[in-house]
Amino acid sequence: MDGIKYAVFTDKSIRLLGKNQYTSNVESGSTRTELKHWVELFFGVKVIAMNSHRLPGKGRRMGPIMGHTMHYRRMIITLQPGYSIPPLIRKKRT
Repeated sequence: MDGIKYAVFTDKSIRLLGKNQYTSNVESGSTRTELKHWVELFFGVKVIAMNSHRLPGKGRRMGPIMGHTMHYRRMIITLQPGYSIPPLIRKKRT
């Protein structure tokens, strides 16, 4: 479970659930084949395709110095018909 950070619930990702596609943020260093193998093994599903894109980090200012947060990758996983995975819920910090 090291590769997948948490599931993403946006308007687009909720719309993709109807097409049996699941969206989640993943670690930047993990490869597509590692993630595909991990999802198939952990959830017991068959993955048809995986699409990913790299999202830029946000700008952060600390006084006069402008910095940025780390970039991250978002993965869209398409499953074969008849398969589904439970939503990955992000734990809230207390």
